[in-house]
Amino acid sequence: MAAARPTGSASGALCWQLLLTLAILTFACDACKTVTLHVPSKLDAVKYIGRVNLKECFKSANLIHSSDPDFQILEDGSVYTTNAILLSSAKRSFTILLSNTETQEEKKILVLLEQQTKVLRKRRSQEKVLIRAKRRWAPIPCSVSENSLGPFPLFLQQIQSDTAQNYTIYYSISGPGVDKEPLNLFYVERDTGNLFCTRPVDREMYPSFELVAFATTKDGYTPEYPLTLLIRIEDENDNFPIFTETTYIFNVTENCRVGTTVGQVCATDKDEPDTLHTRLMYSIIEQLPASPTLFFMQPATGVITTTSSRLDREVTDKYQLKIKVQDMDGQYFGLQTTATCIINIGDVNDNLPTFNRLSYEVSVEENRVDVEILRVAVTDKDLINTANWRANYTILKGNENGNFKIVTDPKTNEGVLCVVKPLNYEEKQEMTLQISVVNEAPNFASSRSTGSMATVTVRVKNQDEGPECRPAVQIVRIKENVPVSTKDIGYKAHDPETNSSSGIRYEKLSDPEGWVSVDENSGSITILRSLDREAKTIRNGIYNITILASDEGKRTCTGTLGIILEDVNDNGPFIPERTVIMCKTVMSSAEIVAVDPDEPTHGPPFDFSLEGVSDSEVLRMWRLTKMNDTAARLSYLNDPQFGRYTVPVRVADRLGQSLVTQLDVMLCDCVTRSDCKIPSPLRTAKGLMLGKWAVLAILLGIALLFCVLFTLVCGATGAAKKPKVFPDDLAQQNLIVSNTEAPGDDKVYSTNGFTTHTAGGFTQGICSTPGSGVKNGGQETIEMVKGGQTIESCQEAGHHHTLGSCKGGGQHTLDSCRGGQVEADNCRYAYSD
Repeated sequence: MAAARPTGSASGALCWQLLLTLAILTFACDACKTVTLHVPSKLDAVKYIGRVNLKECFKSANLIHSSDPDFQILEDGSVYTTNAILLSSAKRSFTILLSNTETQEEKKILVLLEQQTKVLRKRRSQEKVLIRAKRRWAPIPCSVSENSLGPFPLFLQQIQSDTAQNYTIYYSISGPGVDKEPLNLFYVERDTGNLFCTRPVDREMYPSFELVAFATTKDGYTPEYPLTLLIRIEDENDNFPIFTETTYIFNVTENCRVGTTVGQVCATDKDEPDTLHTRLMYSIIEQLPASPTLFFMQPATGVITTTSSRLDREVTDKYQLKIKVQDMDGQYFGLQTTATCIINIGDVNDNLPTFNRLSYEVSVEENRVDVEILRVAVTDKDLINTANWRANYTILKGNENGNFKIVTDPKTNEGVLCVVKPLNYEEKQEMTLQISVVNEAPNFASSRSTGSMATVTVRVKNQDEGPECRPAVQIVRIKENVPVSTKDIGYKAHDPETNSSSGIRYEKLSDPEGWVSVDENSGSITILRSLDREAKTIRNGIYNITILASDEGKRTCTGTLGIILEDVNDNGPFIPERTVIMCKTVMSSAEIVAVDPDEPTHGPPFDFSLEGVSDSEVLRMWRLTKMNDTAARLSYLNDPQFGRYTVPVRVADRLGQSLVTQLDVMLCDCVTRSDCKIPSPLRTAKGLMLGKWAVLAILLGIALLFCVLFTLVCGATGAAKKPKVFPDDLAQQNLIVSNTEAPGDDKVYSTNGFTTHTAGGFTQGICSTPGSGVKNGGQETIEMVKGGQTIESCQEAGHHHTLGSCKGGGQHTLDSCRGGQVEADNCRYAYSD
């Protein structure tokens, strides 16, 4: 079947998948194969459509011929279109001819193939006409080339309804590209149903359009259902591939292995995916420095790898690559873009530091400390101020006494040799040191490398020295109970020049307890106070005194005199935990542990016993059972009550030195010891003992009770003897004050609790205001009148007391000790002397 060539455009193209059959003939091997390819109905020029296997044929053939001029076959078996074609049938076949040389028979076959091609083209044209004749109201997919050059309007296809044979049909369309964005891109002729495109389309913006076609009669009747038309925009390679970055920066370490991944570049293409338009190929165009070639880029992935292990940062620390990406699978007509890739070479410790000199000589005075005596320099080609460059120096030999140390200057990377312990000219005049240097980071070649080495000769200079306190700590032994004024050998310093102690004076710098004195000339000590081995200033049984020794030139040295106090059994063992808690519900005994401040020779085993006479309450209530050398178990007897008890326990050491400890034993109704809470006072083994506050509270309560009883008794007695002096209607009485003078009688008169007393020449009533009264010879009269009757009251020794003062005719109260209150209205008063 012949292929129908498009005339100016891809109008009327069929978009369904077609079968393409290839027959492969090989003259040399008489082989014939049929290959079926599924392709679209419309194929553009230079379109890759598939691949056939020609390996077996190429063993004996080297010429390739195609029976269809619209297709060409490459040596690798790739099949491409030579022209833009439109397939109008469901199947199309052509033959591939392979041969070594063009023989006469081959030419005949080629002629036959040409004839067959012409027949196929004619049949293709006939089928195209037949398809148009059979077209019905059905969806016919079609396509438009992206960025088509026209001419416009460009005919796409014709939609037609079978009802047009009987009715006048009008055609219309709607949808995107018609009455929606992009507007007016497509239109249809109303009478013919021809569909046109008005302008070029960009596939990247609109990959396809779905239109709806309508067929109606003149009177608006719709004999057909709405028809969906799918118009696909055929991609054109109009977009360049673009790198995601204009400049890529990667890092790789020097001396890395071949094939080490440096990095990966990536590009994007807006054209249609999974086509040659977006099939990208990466490559390196240029390398700077150009030689040697050290990098390779994977064409399909853009991964950059190394091709050599000779990357050396010390030679070149950076490479620049110019890279390219090209679509159409890298073919020469594909679109391409370039970018820059910078590869930084990272440093590794592949260069050892080396000393600039192999030997050094230096001198230093004896007895000098913390002084710098030498600086040594090294050379390292690795990256400056990194662990691969920074040096670590070590003294390998000659520093067995620790007189020297060598450190690294962080700014210059030099080794600084210092004296940290005094040198003695009398002992050694010259010392030889062997030093080495390595980097902070392990060496790339070998982590066990010792590095470069150098020799340093140190000469010691002599100087006039003062006294030497050697050894710095000297020990003497003294028993802790020695008497005061006891003398003992003290501290001795010596002159290193004469090796004697003459001419050296001693002085005590520190003596925490003030126990000893130091002789100025000999350094011997004298005991000033009693020594106590258990004092807080004793450390591990040694009492330290600091001594200063000086010579005539005022040069000094300092030493320590350690006095070992030999233990004496002067302390009895005791129980440090004086509070013992027993949860009576769950335990019947408790463990007690004793300690002895003395040495172990004067300590355990201990002997535990209860302190008390044989018939005491302690022995009846408690029992001690020895557990081991330092502990015993205390248990109670006879089911004592809950409370607190004091139990005296005597503990004696192995030599009989003993001490009594008063234990505070708490018997609680608890399960755990933390739950024990007894606020009551202590109970002794002999009975109950009350606290002072409890006793005071009891006494105050008793006193308060006696006061209340006394008050009640007195009140009851007074109430029984009280006469009724005033009438019940005393509130209706009038008090009349009389100024009549008359001699009075000395008497004691009680009226309703009003009592007066004579005390010398001054009188005060019980119920009167304190300090009130009249002098002898004075007279005061109170008259109480009811209907003309006068009642005299409170006469005492010829004197009358007023019961109160009445101001302004107000109301006043007569206050009695027991008789209550009596109110008197309209009172008047007068005083007479």
